[in-house]
Amino acid sequence: MPYFKTQDGCSLYYELLGEGPGKPTITFVNGTLQTTIYWKAIGKHLTNKFRLLLYDCRGQGESELGELPLTLKCHCCDLLSLLDALEIHQTHLIGISHGARVALSMANEHPTLAARVVLCSLSTQSTFRAKMIVRSWYEILERHSLDAMVWAAVPHVFGRNYLRSNVKVLERIVKTIVRRNKTSSLRAHLKAMQHYPPLANGLKKTPFLVLVLTGEDDPLVTTEGGQEIAKICGGRHEEIKGVGHSIPAESQEQFLEMVRQFLDS
Repeated sequence: MPYFKTQDGCSLYYELLGEGPGKPTITFVNGTLQTTIYWKAIGKHLTNKFRLLLYDCRGQGESELGELPLTLKCHCCDLLSLLDALEIHQTHLIGISHGARVALSMANEHPTLAARVVLCSLSTQSTFRAKMIVRSWYEILERHSLDAMVWAAVPHVFGRNYLRSNVKVLERIVKTIVRRNKTSSLRAHLKAMQHYPPLANGLKKTPFLVLVLTGEDDPLVTTEGGQEIAKICGGRHEEIKGVGHSIPAESQEQFLEMVRQFLDS
């Protein structure tokens, strides 16, 4: 399995898919609880036209947590170093939730690297409800178990339609998420997130094109917050009906069509 060593000696897991001459690159950035596996079902439909970079952020999946405090700047430096090591000088960025925050921050700091950026499930400011949900995950992880925390998170990270349609496999979904995460790393991740600066503080007009996607049934992100990101960045916002926080998983065909149109237009 391919690993990249950061300057502080932390091993980050990554995969390159669909390699071929002349193909533009898409870099996918995971959300909380996710790993590279989250993007595999989406990626297989894009490898004919794109080279794909999938990686586990510091503390996710197969990547180490390392010794440095988890900050937004740390995640951006990791991604920048990985792109440099792989000699990727420009890439489309697709991030969801926490990954969207990292993707936008990295693109703003290094705009020549970003071709086009897709931000899923991101809002200008976390609502009080969203902050309490994330805090509750952290407290459950501290006082109980990773298994209990994931069960608590599932109703928030998936929409009602998806939950109803997958009720018979929810136990398997939870076990899979638990197996792919580590308690100590997730605890550090959730704790760090509570100290991130408000996204609205750093928003600005961008030289790259931005597509912001929000789900109608997302308790963690508001449509208004997604619209505001698009307006300030000079991008476009789309709300997906009947979908929650995990847009690519809940509405794969619609997500793929939107991404294809955005990258090809």
